[in-house]
Amino acid sequence: MLPNIPTYLQLQTVRASAALELLSAWDTATELYCPEFNFVTFYLSYTEGAPSGIFEFRLEVSPYTVDLGVGQSWFQQGIIAGGGVVAATDTTSLTQRENMSYGAVGAAIENFVYGPVELRGAVQRLRMPCRETAGGAPLTPGTVHIVATFA
Repeated sequence: MLPNIPTYLQLQTVRASAALELLSAWDTATELYCPEFNFVTFYLSYTEGAPSGIFEFRLEVSPYTVDLGVGQSWFQQGIIAGGGVVAATDTTSLTQRENMSYGAVGAAIENFVYGPVELRGAVQRLRMPCRETAGGAPLTPGTVHIVATFA
């Protein structure tokens, strides 16, 4: 059963509209509390700071309500590439943490949706750090704004 919390039924600000950090540094991400919710959908807006602007974001979640202080509080989304299957041989698949990259196609603000992402009511907190990539314009970072809805 979903809690009847009006603030979560509205858009929640994940990242206020602001320029990214210089030199491809990850920004300090805002934590959102999301216990008992099953899905989240992110709405991202990016305006390049210079031609060929590219930014990265990553989804980090925590099953804990507070940081443990031992480096095990945040978990990044992973991606798996299945290994080749050969008869009578075990298969090794590759898994790695995943960052998403978005490259602007023009100078105007560009909007896109990421999700919905399934939380299964098990995620207590989430955040979405961002950065201008080195392949983009790290000395002229763009502006990113992110909001989310929970269900």
